[in-house]
Amino acid sequence: MLRSMRSFFRTVPEGSDGGRLVQLDGVLATVTSAVPARSLPNSVIYETEEALADGVGELRQIYEDAGVLAWTVWVPEYHERAAGLLERDGHKLDASPTAMIADLSAVEPPRDDDPEPDPQPLREDLGLINDLAYGTGDAFQRIFGAGPADPTHTYVARVDGQPAASVVSQDHDGDCSIWWVATVPEARGRGLAPGLMRRALADGRARGCDVTTLQATKVGRPVYERLGYRGLGSIQMWERRRG
Repeated sequence: MLRSMRSFFRTVPEGSDGGRLVQLDGVLATVTSAVPARSLPNSVIYETEEALADGVGELRQIYEDAGVLAWTVWVPEYHERAAGLLERDGHKLDASPTAMIADLSAVEPPRDDDPEPDPQPLREDLGLINDLAYGTGDAFQRIFGAGPADPTHTYVARVDGQPAASVVSQDHDGDCSIWWVATVPEARGRGLAPGLMRRALADGRARGCDVTTLQATKVGRPVYERLGYRGLGSIQMWERRRG
């Protein structure tokens, strides 16, 4: 899952104005200055605790120079040294999503009534869905930008012609990882996101993936468990925020 995260986060800043990727020795950081107060798009993922320790000071300076007010480091729960280092450096434990995995051969196939994804998804629709779902103003729209999204991995469901739910997948070393799962408030309770996930996971299996991973909030975890995922422990988000 951590390898998939490092691969996925390389794509996060590419749609935003001024977004860039920073790579230090064993450390990857996304710098998304278009949303300086949002730590998720300004994320750090490291390979070893030693690499993080060597790079944390430089990371702090990089984000400060970019005008970023909040950034986060993803830390597996068993990396106590990294957590202690970040706490001493001014980071606070912001969230502890559950790392989850499922065997694609055991995931339910798409149902007949699962939503048909838009064949020509747009980045702006993906952003709008996530902003409406999570109450983030236009932050996701600034992260994703505008233009066509990859229809092979971007699943957008529409209700009465309007974008209503989203799922994004990525393949990496046999893992069809799942991202940006969201449903706008007025479309909830219709099974749109789980339906899109079933389609995304079936497509991932057809491409040769054998597992799927994701990071679940407390609210999302039961939904993913019903789809066949199981927990692997938590992955913590240690946030540093200025001002």
